Amino acid sequence: MKLYTRTGDEGKTSVIGGRLDKDHVRVEAYGTIDEVNSFVGLAVTLLDEKLFGDILGELEKIQHELFDCGGDLAIVSRKYPFKAKDEMITFLEERIDEYIIEAPELEKFILPGGSKAAATVHLCRTVTRRAERLVVQLQKIDEINPIVLKYLNRLSDYFFAIARVINYRYGVRDVEYERSALVFRGEKPKEKE
Repeated sequence: MKLYTRTGDEGKTSVIGGRLDKDHVRVEAYGTIDEVNSFVGLAVTLLDEKLFGDILGELEKIQHELFDCGGDLAIVSRKYPFKAKDEMITFLEERIDEYIIEAPELEKFILPGGSKAAATVHLCRTVTRRAERLVVQLQKIDEINPIVLKYLNRLSDYFFAIARVINYRYGVRDVEYERSALVFRGEKPKEKE
């Protein structure tokens, strides 16, 4: 098998059920999901297996799910079934809830960073947000699997949660944005009238 096909030399690419320009928003969307997946792979290389076995297993699962989401976005013919399912979102929500408890209380916005691994996970988060914006654009012009958009939205929250846990387990403090108001769970609840 040859790695190169020359079929994209004129600026078109194959999708499931047809061909599109390489700058089509559909191609941008699933290409950005592939970019997220690459950053996840980088994050995996930066995590110690003994300290982060749970997260490493989750990240591998997420890499497969990102392939599923990208594949779903590459479908232009409705005769092919979608792979992304609601259970993927439920799993992320369960993990986020656990990590929120593990990480120290958060009151203000934080700056992306801390350890190299956490900084890389913040890159995963921000590229996921970009992918999400592209999927929003795509759904305005064409049908998509709606699970993909929900999944990306939840995935960016998951990355935020694990970036904080990674810093916590490494003993690295998150740096609060110094001009931030109280915006998270540490904010005092309003009194009932």
